[in-house]
Amino acid sequence: MDSARSSNPGEGSAATLTPYKLLIAGGFGVGKTTMVSAISEVRPLLTEEKLTAASVGHDDLKGVPGKTTTTVALDYGRISLSSQLVLYLFGVPGQERFWFMWDELAYGALGAVVLADVRRLDDCFPSVNYFETRGVPFLVALNCFDGAERYEPDEVRDALDLDAHVPVVLCDARSLASVKQVLITLIEHVVAQRAVVAAQSAATVSGR
Repeated sequence: MDSARSSNPGEGSAATLTPYKLLIAGGFGVGKTTMVSAISEVRPLLTEEKLTAASVGHDDLKGVPGKTTTTVALDYGRISLSSQLVLYLFGVPGQERFWFMWDELAYGALGAVVLADVRRLDDCFPSVNYFETRGVPFLVALNCFDGAERYEPDEVRDALDLDAHVPVVLCDARSLASVKQVLITLIEHVVAQRAVVAAQSAATVSGR
């Protein structure tokens, strides 16, 4: 991915494009909208609305007392890797009342980033469980909020009881370079997982 944003990404026709969908998931207020906004080469589509009294009892502001808005549908961004290869990013809403949207958004997804806040690590369990259950390759990205305590990735892996092959990385959701590296790691993970599945299938066929 070019670190510079292009105002005219991709010169190939739409018919030649190979699109891939990536999901950005995680708990309420973890930085999903920020991550999509940081990396998208086009102005991202955001569905941020102001928090009101109607969210009391539904949206837990513990750890994010300064948060004043929330995603009520999805965030959308795009990255063109070449004239033929495009990544579409979908930030899925973290609150439980919006979980009914996840199946639609996850359909056909190449992989997912589960963004986590170590101050509220429990909030990412639903996302981890969702992708594990459906066999969607994912990684956990620890958003390093200012002033938050730092933990080693292996400590977080143990706390979340993740399989050894699931990457856990540190990131700054505000930084283009940091988000870029997270997505590169995710793509590498997806490729590695597909190679494992292909090898297992070949072994099964040859053993018949």
